[in-house]
Amino acid sequence: MEGLKLSLAWILLLLAASSMASAAIVEHTFHVKNLTVSRLCKRQVITAVNGSLPGPTLLVREGDTLVVHVVNQSPHNITIHWHGIFQRMSQWSDGPSMITQCPIQPGQKYTYRFTVTGQEGTLWWHAHASFLRATVYGALVIRPRDGHSYPFPKPDKEIPILLGEWWNADVVELENIAVATGVPPNNSDAYTINGLPGDLYPCSKDRMFSLRVVKGKRYLLRIINAAMNIQMFFKIANHKLTVVTVDAVYTNPYVTDVIVIAPGQTVDAILLADQSVGSYYMAARAYNSAPAVPFPNTTTRAVLHYSGGASTSTRSRPRLPSFFDPPTAHRFYSNLTSHVGARHWVPVPRHVDEEMLVTVGLGLEACTDNATCPNGPKFSASMNNHSFVLPTTLSVMQAAFYRVGRVFTADFPDQPPVKFDYTNPNITQLNPPLLFAPKKTSVKVLRFNATVEMVLQNTALVAAESHPMHLHGFNFHVLGQGFGNYDPNRDRKNLNFFDPQFRNTLAVPVGGWAVIRFTADNPGAWVMHCHIDVHLPFGLGMVFLVENGPTPSTMLPPPPPDLPQC
Repeated sequence: MEGLKLSLAWILLLLAASSMASAAIVEHTFHVKNLTVSRLCKRQVITAVNGSLPGPTLLVREGDTLVVHVVNQSPHNITIHWHGIFQRMSQWSDGPSMITQCPIQPGQKYTYRFTVTGQEGTLWWHAHASFLRATVYGALVIRPRDGHSYPFPKPDKEIPILLGEWWNADVVELENIAVATGVPPNNSDAYTINGLPGDLYPCSKDRMFSLRVVKGKRYLLRIINAAMNIQMFFKIANHKLTVVTVDAVYTNPYVTDVIVIAPGQTVDAILLADQSVGSYYMAARAYNSAPAVPFPNTTTRAVLHYSGGASTSTRSRPRLPSFFDPPTAHRFYSNLTSHVGARHWVPVPRHVDEEMLVTVGLGLEACTDNATCPNGPKFSASMNNHSFVLPTTLSVMQAAFYRVGRVFTADFPDQPPVKFDYTNPNITQLNPPLLFAPKKTSVKVLRFNATVEMVLQNTALVAAESHPMHLHGFNFHVLGQGFGNYDPNRDRKNLNFFDPQFRNTLAVPVGGWAVIRFTADNPGAWVMHCHIDVHLPFGLGMVFLVENGPTPSTMLPPPPPDLPQC
C-alpha cells in the first residue's frame, strides 16, 4: 500500500513538473511616450507604446506568465488593462485606474505580472486612464499549450485585425472638455484597420493595411474592436468567415459573411482563401444603434490580395449593412454559442445566490456652472440610478484591502429604485426626476463563490442605444437577449442553459435586455462598465467587491511594493 501511495505521489509530481515545464515567462517593456504621426493630411502628436500604432502584439501560450514593465515617458497619467484576463491571484495587475491601482504618473514605472490560465484565443491590452485608449492598445494572443491543438482545422497563418478610431486632435483634451461641459466629444475623423485609415480618406491612398494570401490556404483573423465609441460591421468582399472563438472562448463554428463586433470584444474567424486570384477589399464601418445620435458615417478599408495575381486597382468591394441595422447585429450576436466540451469550457451554474435587475442608460446632470455648460444640464449615465464616480485619493481595491472608509459606499442596489416602462422614450415626460441620478462610488459586495444572475435592461430616458458592457475579472454566460422590457414570464423559457456564449463583453441590444450569469470566485474589486469610453466618465459603471474565500489561494493577496500611489 505504501508503495502504491509513493508511486501515485511521484506521478502527481511528474505531472506538475511537466505542466510547469510547458509554461514560460514572457517579458516585455512598454515605453509609453509621445509620437508624431501623419494621418489625414495632418501631423498629430499621440501617446503610443514603443513608437507604434497599434502597439506590440503579445504572444503567449496558456499557462505562461506575462511580465510587462511599463515606463511612463508621456506627459499623462497611464494604466494598462489586460482586457479579459481573469487575474486570479494577480488582481493588482488588472489595471483600471482608481479601481485596482492609482495611475502610473509621468516619469514613473510599474510592472504588471500575471499568469494566463484557462483561456485560449484573442484578448487585448489598452490604456485604462482617460481617452488614451484611442492610441494605446494592442493584441494579446493566447495559443494552446505545447502539445495541444486548436479544436478547428489548423490555420496556415494568424493575423491580428485591430479596428480603431482616429482623431485629428488631442484625445486627452477632448475628454477633458467633454467631462467639463457634459457634452459628448467630437466624433472621430476616421476609422482604422491596424492603425491605417484606408483609401477612402484624404491623403490615405497608400495608408492602407494589406494582407497577402495564397489560394487554398486558411487564415485565422484575430479581430479586435479597439474603437472608442462605435460598434462595427466588418466584411471581406466575396468571402465567408467562420467564427471559432469570441473573447478567448471557443465557440461552435458559425459561418457568416459579416462580423458584428462591439468595443472591447474579440472574434477569431477562419478565412478560407477560396476565391479567384485577385484583390478584394475588407471594410469596416459603424453599426449605429441610435439613429438620432450623430456618428462618423465613414468607412475604413484594407486589401486582401491573392499571391500570383497581377497588381491592379480593380478590387471587389463588400456590401456592408446599413449603419442602423439592429436585426443584422442581433442575428450575429444571438447565434454565437459555446463549444461544449472544448478546453476551458464552463457549464452554466444552475443555483443562483444573487438576482439582480440593472438598468443601464443615459440621463442628465444638473449644471452648477453656467460658464462651462451654457446649454443647460450635462449628459450623465447610470446603472440602477447610480451614476458612478471614480475615487480620487485611493483605489477601490486598496481602500477595501486596508479597510479605509469614505472611499466608496457598499450600497449598489439589486433593483432599480423605481420600476417604469424602461424602453418607452416618452417616460420622462411623465416622471422627469428619472433623468437625474445621484453621483456615487457604489459597489456591490458579493460573498466568495456566489453565483450572480443579472438582467441588464437598457433604458430610453435620453436615447435608446446598444451598450457594450464589460466585466473585469470574469467571463459570464449570456443566457439570452432580446428587445423591449425583459419579462420573466415570457422570456425565461427561451434562455439557453446548455451552450450559451461565455465572454467578458456583451452588447446589450438597443432598447432591449440581456440575461447574464457568473460565479464570483475571484476575490477583489472588479468594475463593470460600458466600453463606450465616453460613458464611463459620465457614470455608466459600478464595482463588484468579491470577498475572500476560505483558503490562501482564494484570498486577495497584498498589493505589490511598487504599486503606484496617488
